[in-house]
Amino acid sequence: MAGDFGFDPLGLGTDPERLKWYAEAEKTNGRWAMAACAGILFTEVLGKPKWFEAGAEEYWMPNNALLAVEAVIMGFLELKRYQGWKDSGVSGFINAFPFDPAGMNSPDMAVKEVKNGRLAMVAFVGFAVAALVTRQGPIEALTSHLASPFENNIIGSIANLPNVIGK
Repeated sequence: MAGDFGFDPLGLGTDPERLKWYAEAEKTNGRWAMAACAGILFTEVLGKPKWFEAGAEEYWMPNNALLAVEAVIMGFLELKRYQGWKDSGVSGFINAFPFDPAGMNSPDMAVKEVKNGRLAMVAFVGFAVAALVTRQGPIEALTSHLASPFENNIIGSIANLPNVIGK
């Protein structure tokens, strides 16, 4: 199995049928995390609103209607993904299982995907915690840290937390 290095302190891999689903869930969450991290960095570079304030913005349609459209589309796509996975045992998109338009489906690439997905999940947690503590995006936080590394670090952020909580 891609990315299996024998580390399973909770014993989640003892049931082979559940393990297949857990591996699929890890790949799916890793893919979402990779897309989220790229999107967070990309929008900050473009000067768009901070990723954690995007829900408060006004868009081309009312937020409730946008949420409803997203729920319907994502519900359909997730249902098709789950049905395809149950039938074929591999990830896909709508009716293409496996979905591999770039022709990169190999055991080596599967390990790379799992590793990058795990890294992106950890990075997203770091982005979220940093946003809660500093109210800055990742690039802004890096820039402020490089400008004053002894003031803008984890200790300085924790010390400044009472000033940030009310924002």
